[in-house]
Amino acid sequence: MRAATHAWLTEAGLDPQAVESVVRVALAEDGERDVTSEPIFDAGATAGADVVTRRPGVVAGLPVAALVFETLGLTVKALAGDGDRVAAGDVLLSVEGPLLGLLRAERTALNLLTHLSGVATVTRQWADAVEGTRARVRDTRKTLPGLRALQKYAVRCGGGVNHRMSLADAALIKDNHVAAAGSVTAAFEAVRAPGLHVQVECDTLDQVREALAAGATSILLDNMDIPTMTEAVTLVGGRAELEASGGLSLDGARDVAATGVDYLAVGALTHSVPALDIGLDLNQRGPDAAHHRRR
Repeated sequence: MRAATHAWLTEAGLDPQAVESVVRVALAEDGERDVTSEPIFDAGATAGADVVTRRPGVVAGLPVAALVFETLGLTVKALAGDGDRVAAGDVLLSVEGPLLGLLRAERTALNLLTHLSGVATVTRQWADAVEGTRARVRDTRKTLPGLRALQKYAVRCGGGVNHRMSLADAALIKDNHVAAAGSVTAAFEAVRAPGLHVQVECDTLDQVREALAAGATSILLDNMDIPTMTEAVTLVGGRAELEASGGLSLDGARDVAATGVDYLAVGALTHSVPALDIGLDLNQRGPDAAHHRRR
């Protein structure tokens, strides 16, 4: 099963060894012993359980949760796929194996699964809001330390697209870079290199003109209102991709998309989403008498 889960992670675009590392660190946070369960249940007790949604949403992180359970000796059967829209009461995973392992794995698996599904659910809301326009919803680097790859994967599950994964992937010239370099043009000339994607953040239409003149093909429209964004789209005339950023809200997403921008940058997809309510239910009312440690 572990090999199958590694293949599942690889197919999802995730590094299995990196996910293994996240899982090991997360499980280690719970310490070496479960001082509640171990005195109550026999070490040989087994049980089955279902991972069940409590509220509707979009699921993400099933292979990650599966890896948590498998690390503690359980077998897992997937009954849903990442990116699926799920209803309250849907069973996502079926788990069987050592009861003590199940109880130890429960919180770590749910912590990862509920968070990533929360990211996917909110991303889908944004993606639905701009459906039918040319715009796509894109994430940022405002991610939880150590969880960037997983959070950006969850964004993809929700119908969004990823911006750069790291500072090494692409250049983003921001206001501090412009201030240090002296101008948009100076900063752009200093950064540009063969094969490097360079995006320039612009606060004003004059900066947009300067970025275009310098040769920029990707421009971030920072904190512009709808009329100014509309004017920027007309000014650029398809010569560069445009991304709206700063102060965006789900209620106003479609109005921003209607200006003709290519992307909406939404940091909230990863930095402040609520978890999707998902629980784990034993397939019985509780361990029977045979599961209790004999005294």
